[in-house]
Amino acid sequence: MNDPLVFREVTLAFWKVHILHHAAKEPVYGQWITNELRRHGYDINTGTLYPLLRRMEKNGWLAAEKDPDRAPRGRINYRLTRTGREVLFYLRKKVRELYNEVA
Repeated sequence: MNDPLVFREVTLAFWKVHILHHAAKEPVYGQWITNELRRHGYDINTGTLYPLLRRMEKNGWLAAEKDPDRAPRGRINYRLTRTGREVLFYLRKKVRELYNEVA
C-alpha cells in the first residue's frame, strides 16, 4: 500500500516493534536494520530510518553506542534499554491480543 497516512501511522509502528525485538537479542545497527526490514518486504530508506532511531533513543528505548572497532568513521550500535525492554514486553502482549482478535 502506498498511502502516506497508513505509512506514517501504521508502518512506522511496525518498524519500531521490529527494531525493539531485534535489539533485545543483540545490539543492531542501521544497515542491518535496513536489510532486516527489507527482508520482511518493507521499503525503507536511511532518511526515514535514522530519524526513527533517534526518536527511539530520545524516548529512552534505545541507547546508541559508537563501535570502536569501526573507526575512524564508526558505526552506531543500538542496544535496548531497560525502558525499551518494558515497552517491548507491553507491545508483545498487545500484539498477541490484537492478533487473536483479528486473525
